[in-house]
Amino acid sequence: MNPKSHRRCVLVCSAFIALFTVFSFRLIYLQVIKHDEYSALAAEKHVYRQIIYAERGSILDANNEVLAHNIPVETVVADATHLNDRAAVVDLVSAELGVPAGELAEKLSSERRYIVIKREVPEPASRSLREKLSAKNLRGIYFEHDSSRIYPNGSMLCHVIGFTDFEHHGIQGVEASMEEYLHGQDGYRFIEHNRAGEEIVPYRGQERAPRDGCQVHLTVDLGLQNIVENEIDAAMKEYSPQKATIILMRPQTGEILAMANRPNFDLNLRSEAKPEEMKNRAIIDMMEPGSTFKIVAASAALNERKLRPDSTIFCENGLWNFNGTALHDHRAFSYLSVRDILIRSSNIGAAKLALSVGEQKFYEYVRRFGFGERTGIELPGEINGLIRPPQKWSKISITRIPMGHEVGVTPLQMTVAMATIANGGKLMTPRVVKSITTSDGKTVSSLSPVMLRQVISPKTAREIGEALRGVVSDRGTAAAAAVPGFTIAGKTGTAQKVDPKGGYEHGKYVVSFAGYLPAEHPEFVGLVVLDDAHTSKPELNYGGLIAGPIFSRVAEKAAQYLDLRPQEQIRKAIPVERVQKAVPGERARKTVPVDRVALTNASRP
Repeated sequence: MNPKSHRRCVLVCSAFIALFTVFSFRLIYLQVIKHDEYSALAAEKHVYRQIIYAERGSILDANNEVLAHNIPVETVVADATHLNDRAAVVDLVSAELGVPAGELAEKLSSERRYIVIKREVPEPASRSLREKLSAKNLRGIYFEHDSSRIYPNGSMLCHVIGFTDFEHHGIQGVEASMEEYLHGQDGYRFIEHNRAGEEIVPYRGQERAPRDGCQVHLTVDLGLQNIVENEIDAAMKEYSPQKATIILMRPQTGEILAMANRPNFDLNLRSEAKPEEMKNRAIIDMMEPGSTFKIVAASAALNERKLRPDSTIFCENGLWNFNGTALHDHRAFSYLSVRDILIRSSNIGAAKLALSVGEQKFYEYVRRFGFGERTGIELPGEINGLIRPPQKWSKISITRIPMGHEVGVTPLQMTVAMATIANGGKLMTPRVVKSITTSDGKTVSSLSPVMLRQVISPKTAREIGEALRGVVSDRGTAAAAAVPGFTIAGKTGTAQKVDPKGGYEHGKYVVSFAGYLPAEHPEFVGLVVLDDAHTSKPELNYGGLIAGPIFSRVAEKAAQYLDLRPQEQIRKAIPVERVQKAVPGERARKTVPVDRVALTNASRP
């Protein structure tokens, strides 16, 4: 080979070597150095992480009646990078799902890979859409399995159950407080699509199965709840109050058997509910309780052995000037026993009971009964109420607080206080959750009753209970709360409404009754509260005449439901009409006194 040809051959070989060297380095650069980056880009283009949602746990009542559960639905989503005919997809999906075409077109105008078109699409509708997309060979629309939260009883127990948002997180009630157990743990699956947007099943990647949420069993009995709901609806229709609350509780365990508030809302139509309708007033509303609070002063005096149940106190014949300020009774009482101070609901008597133990000791009993602190019930939003320490009291506070003024309590706190009397002086933590189980029935947690403290001795509780039995009698303020065949113990309350601007609102009252049945061995404690009830005659706006009869109807039906055996020797309940007629006359007042609180110079809390 001549030298010229040899040089040409060397040059050509060198050129090929250089070229292949460049290609080699380029391949090494792409395959090794840029491997992770391009793999991620490829995965992003063809592989995505699909969430497999866990099934939210059901909520059940004490008898395993379903209060909240799920129905299968699908969420329709789009991958804009896979759309092969936007206009046709918009027309079809808009017609099938009822989504405005303009709104849908705007959503799909981007190049995003995950666009939620519509949630909670029923399975028949999603199946129809899937078939029509396939028939027209339209790509880019996908379907994700999901579930919709359903509340079979509508508005019943709405403030206790609560609801969820679109992400299946609890917002209010038990749905929120038990979120940790109800939500479960979502799973996931890595899916690879071909260029047509179809899943390549053999290339399906890592997968983790979801763990479904637990079932939450409540202490609430739907049968008792239905009784309470019907009676509170009847009260709203009859008296048109601004607000109302009824609570039933088992005193020995703290179990809430029923809880209802008005106004309320339908859990399945929660987007239409107003803020005022969504408040659980049993735990977030603060009220001056009125005369139901007198059980605290009487308990303090008896428990400290300052007085005996038959010890008499001079009640100043209905008018007492204390530190330059007048305190009135609803009628002129001379000497009353401690027992009769509760039966007759004497404001002056209650004030002197508190004075007998002193400011600091009385305040301690107020706090020992649980006022001024959250009860600890498993419901979000509970407030403490308002109890001021003695150093912030006025010179007359020691005479006003015993009759339920200058304090703010929640309906649940008042129920718990009455339950403490019914339970031999033991203060129990109220609870609405009974147990938590897995979907296959295994117990995760079984909540036991929790006693916070012994507030008063069992002997004192019996003495107070005997006096409260007299309240629901011809001599007491709550004759209309009686139930045929049962002994009832309870206390009425009538307090003028606090004006947010200061002082009290003229002619507006919060009326209440708290009691338990049977008095000898209580099966349940009940509280009825009506805020600003409207009556045909202002002189009938008393706790004993409005809340008392409502309690009587609730208690009678509840006793029948619980199959409690009545005692034939116990007289029948006094008709409320007889009590109402008895109120105006002085002669009748001696038989059925009432407990409206005199509010002259009463201080706002």
